[in-house]
Amino acid sequence: MLIMIYLSAADIRSTVSMCDVITAIDQAYEQYEKDSFTMPARMQVNQGGNTLLAMPCFTKDSIGTKLVTLFPENKSHPAIHGVVVLKSGTTGEIQAILDGSFITGFRTGAIGGSAIRSLSPETSSTLAIIGTGVQGLYQTIAACSVRPISDIYLYNRTPERIPSFIKQVKEFIGETIRIHTVGSSEEAVNSAEIIITTTTSKDPVIPNNSNLFRNKLLVGIGSFQPSMQEFPEAVYYNTDQVFIDSLDAIHESGDIITPLKNGWLTKDSIISFSSHLSSRNKVMPGNGKSVIFKSTGMALFDVVVAADIYEKAVKKGIGTKLE
Repeated sequence: MLIMIYLSAADIRSTVSMCDVITAIDQAYEQYEKDSFTMPARMQVNQGGNTLLAMPCFTKDSIGTKLVTLFPENKSHPAIHGVVVLKSGTTGEIQAILDGSFITGFRTGAIGGSAIRSLSPETSSTLAIIGTGVQGLYQTIAACSVRPISDIYLYNRTPERIPSFIKQVKEFIGETIRIHTVGSSEEAVNSAEIIITTTTSKDPVIPNNSNLFRNKLLVGIGSFQPSMQEFPEAVYYNTDQVFIDSLDAIHESGDIITPLKNGWLTKDSIISFSSHLSSRNKVMPGNGKSVIFKSTGMALFDVVVAADIYEKAVKKGIGTKLE
């Protein structure tokens, strides 16, 4: 008998760990590489500076749709609100309604975590986070889940937000990691082996200085529209390979569109991360070269992660049953 449940953020956090979600993301990449899913381009509706995203997807076993709103100027409320509706791929019945904001944060963190696990040395211990919003939090949690991070360097254009961010980080990962607030993105980048940008900025948020990026992994999470760009031109000088989580990133993110248009990047250097994982080739920063990973996300991630959470929650008896 089908059990339909509602899973809140607290329920989801009680059901799965970040490592569980990273594993689910890697499973989604396997499906992406095999083309064993049906997923249209996400529908994006903009009004003023606000965005509504609708992201449906069929997999072999599940159907899911995520609705997300992004209101970047929210001050007293979170910038992101959302819901995921998960259905049986066999009957079409609703299995679960899940907190979409938490899933978005968790799965996006896991996308970064998967990239870090594959594209950075196992000994990497220093992390820079540019942008201390919700996405910055989950990227930090994910990075600390897959690498022995000892020092985190934080930069945010509005520094008054950093203390609450640090408090949240410590709630998830404890007190042992040293957290440094720095006065510029240049200082953050210069201090770390792994750099993660998590903003929706329309202008680059790190310096246009190629020497800063040598032998480093750069993970771009924030830009998901053509008008958004976190990386400057110089980022592309020291790399031969730019990994993307889905081929849609070529048309969706200013961090891919602008470099291609201006000749900073060639299509031959863009690699689907799913093909990289299936090849089992080792790619690491080194010899003066950096590695870039760019994510714009996709509905396939949400459905695979939601299905995994639902299965585990039912087994554990977590969630509110819905009639």
